[in-house]
Amino acid sequence: MRLATIGTSKITDSFLQAVKKRGRFDYAGAYSRTEEKARSFTEKHHGSTWFTSLEALAASRDVDVVYVASPNGLHFKQVKQMLSGGKHVICEKPVFVTRREFDEAFELAEQNHVFLFEAIRNIQTPVFHRLKKELPRAGRLRSAILKQIQYSSRYDQFLSGHMTNIFSPEFAGGALEDLGVYPLYVAVALFGTPQEATYFPVRLSNGIDGSGTLVLRYDGLICTVLFSKIAHSESPSEIHGEKGTLSINSASDIARLEWTDAHTKETKLLAEHVSDNDKLYEIHHFADILEQNDRAEYRQLRDLSRSVLQIMETVRKENGIIFPNDRN
Repeated sequence: MRLATIGTSKITDSFLQAVKKRGRFDYAGAYSRTEEKARSFTEKHHGSTWFTSLEALAASRDVDVVYVASPNGLHFKQVKQMLSGGKHVICEKPVFVTRREFDEAFELAEQNHVFLFEAIRNIQTPVFHRLKKELPRAGRLRSAILKQIQYSSRYDQFLSGHMTNIFSPEFAGGALEDLGVYPLYVAVALFGTPQEATYFPVRLSNGIDGSGTLVLRYDGLICTVLFSKIAHSESPSEIHGEKGTLSINSASDIARLEWTDAHTKETKLLAEHVSDNDKLYEIHHFADILEQNDRAEYRQLRDLSRSVLQIMETVRKENGIIFPNDRN
């Protein structure tokens, strides 16, 4: 399958490095608004064709799959264009801003007999799969603290008066959209859709959330999701059960799982993997689904994506954080 990219940032670089290692896709080339950037990025990654027109990319017979890593607020328009052109799409998280966008895009994918994936790498790693398998070990689950607290260098730019995409309402930025999606995905993938979700954002001067706390209520379990782009923490995330605690090193780069017995207080390493690029796992998974036409697995990923988006959209609007896409 031949892959093209929209977006020329570090995240696209990282994705293509993983693509090369996996060998599941052949790189065709990049789209950018300027020919110089499109050509430079394509040549850097040994592609053969570059695009300065989204219409030309959507119509190209040399491309089967398009990876979209543009600012959040542009995802919907660009994804729709690629799906209408008969392209499979892998779109960076958060895939869309509203459920209306989500439902329309996935219906368009069905109509054109193509697949649409949200690229959310943390739930694809072997250590996450082991965590899901080990949940019964903890007994009755009572609480969880899932975190993604990572100071952004772009916050310095924001403080100096320079608006960047990830701190811009216009491009659907903010802590919940950019970082909160990681621990929230872990929560929903492990525990399901909560009975209730309450968000406590820390608002910046332009109304966007720089950090926040999301409290998810389940039957007998409270999950607290912490995330920030204006502070930093290296402490692990934990799931607390009556028999013990499962901890992971990070909610986004899930590479280490430990178990601490509630009675003996002994800690044991359960799983660990070393990878300089955990996008390898999502690429492998998406390629398998495409090659095997695995509709059942595809529907599971789709439904998980929608559940996460539903929570994000609801709590964001309840707190008056409104994006231009909400009004379209």
